[in-house]
Amino acid sequence: MKSYDLMIIGPATRDVNIDYTGAEDRSIGGAVTFCTPAARATGAKVFAAVKAAPEDGDVIASFAMDPADIALLPSQKTTLMRNEYFTPDRERRKCQCAAQSDPVLPQEIPDVPCKLYHLAGLLYGDFPSELIEYLHGKGMLTADAQGFLRHNENGALNFHDWQDKMKYLPYIDILKTDAAEAEILTGLTDRAAAAKQLNAWGAREILISHNAEMLAYDGREIYTCPVKARNLSGRTGRGDTTFGAYLAMRMLGASVSESLLYATACVSLKMETPGPFGGTRADVDRYIAEFY
Repeated sequence: MKSYDLMIIGPATRDVNIDYTGAEDRSIGGAVTFCTPAARATGAKVFAAVKAAPEDGDVIASFAMDPADIALLPSQKTTLMRNEYFTPDRERRKCQCAAQSDPVLPQEIPDVPCKLYHLAGLLYGDFPSELIEYLHGKGMLTADAQGFLRHNENGALNFHDWQDKMKYLPYIDILKTDAAEAEILTGLTDRAAAAKQLNAWGAREILISHNAEMLAYDGREIYTCPVKARNLSGRTGRGDTTFGAYLAMRMLGASVSESLLYATACVSLKMETPGPFGGTRADVDRYIAEFY
């Protein structure tokens, strides 16, 4: 049986994106959709476990993966998101959720050999506590904090602190947040200080995304790397692309600093074109040579 470096788990979405000019486009999104191609481009062996309604076959087809490397986790509904951006840099936005997929349950996780399991969540409720406990016993466990902080409240998306963070942060080998989520979790506006606090609470390695730079902390040293995108037309999926690339590089044996450089260059290149990352590792290496 084929073994994998990492399994990326989470709901795919149908997205309606409206930019600051009022222009609208519809696409398939979700953390799993952006994480997976960024991770695969490194050369790592990646399995995608995608939560979606079975009738939405185009969602799975959009991954363009060998059927042996991807699984549909059936849901009564596919998550539906509406993202309205108010500025050209897409930093200010309003998100709404018209439908949320069912939770991912432990018994749904495909039985394939895997070293790391990543919870690529979108909304609170995507991953119940029993899934965290189950995966923690199977291999390395990583998570995007968004899936534990962002609540779907009658379609409105509101952020609240993770009530179980003290219990479950020690289960997480690598935690990803953005700057705002790090502040919600810790109460700290300084990203380096927030990373150190999250580590002190038990998460062994931290990645914090920001529009100007990416930051990583391994419990010993703070590393940062600047974002150098020449335009932001592909801003959607910034953090997920970064983390997919970072996790894959770490699983391939790269150091924290090497992984952060590669991941930041990957997302800088990705943000210049809408949609998931469509390039190769060679493309990222050329971008590093030119801009870093």
